[in-house]
Amino acid sequence: MPIIKSSKKSVKTDKKQTVANNFYTATVKNAIKNTEKAIASKDKKASAELLNTTIKAIDKAASKGLIKKNTAAREKSRLNKKVKEMN
Repeated sequence: MPIIKSSKKSVKTDKKQTVANNFYTATVKNAIKNTEKAIASKDKKASAELLNTTIKAIDKAASKGLIKKNTAAREKSRLNKKVKEMN
């Protein structure tokens, strides 16, 4: 355990930030999985709607620095391509 007051505070804020970061990364992963499931089930309408929410989640995570910009672009591109090929 830290002894210095500022170190104690940073331990608390690190815990809070870790929880927030885990929430955003889990949201992205779940959104991608749900979109993939909709694509696999050939549901055009659901996959298009899920794609929009997934793109929002990916952009949010990228803006917070949880995933790299190029990784975000690659994920969005791959999902968008799969949805378009389905139509």
